[in-house]
Amino acid sequence: MRKFLDTLYLAAGALAALCILTICVLMIGQSVLREFGVRTGATNDVVSWLCAASAFLAMAHAFKHGDFVRVSLLLEKVSPRVRRTLELASLAIACVAIGYLAWWATRFTYESWEFNDMANGLLALPLWIPQTTFMVGSWLFFIAVLDEMVLVARGARPTYVVAVEERHAQGDFSADV
Repeated sequence: MRKFLDTLYLAAGALAALCILTICVLMIGQSVLREFGVRTGATNDVVSWLCAASAFLAMAHAFKHGDFVRVSLLLEKVSPRVRRTLELASLAIACVAIGYLAWWATRFTYESWEFNDMANGLLALPLWIPQTTFMVGSWLFFIAVLDEMVLVARGARPTYVVAVEERHAQGDFSADV
């Protein structure tokens, strides 16, 4: 199960990176085509959807690799036992909040499908299609936080803490700037 989940987070991160690459290609293409007088208005719609997709699909991967902002001043000053309790409490609160987000993202996407909502930009596309990345990314983030809570509850150190410590041990402090 561990290998499957890690592969799932990595695949979502890779898909988010692909969305960012596509944004880059579209923006450069739009700039070049504009010089030749070609209208590319719908590109902005696609870029906005890809921005949202890249943000939500990257969340699980970023979380598991310690790339989220954490305020750890208190955690650094307490005993390991208290730190573990605080980590578990934080992860439980995060599970509730992110689970709520994922549930509403699913409901929101389903209602767009049910009512056949269409995008009101230049590209008439059913809204549930780009909203699906919001829903999938939210669920993956929820699964990642729940996964982390189970690991910490079993006595393991948080994956995101280990990832940051490994980067620091290699002399990489770029994420701390």
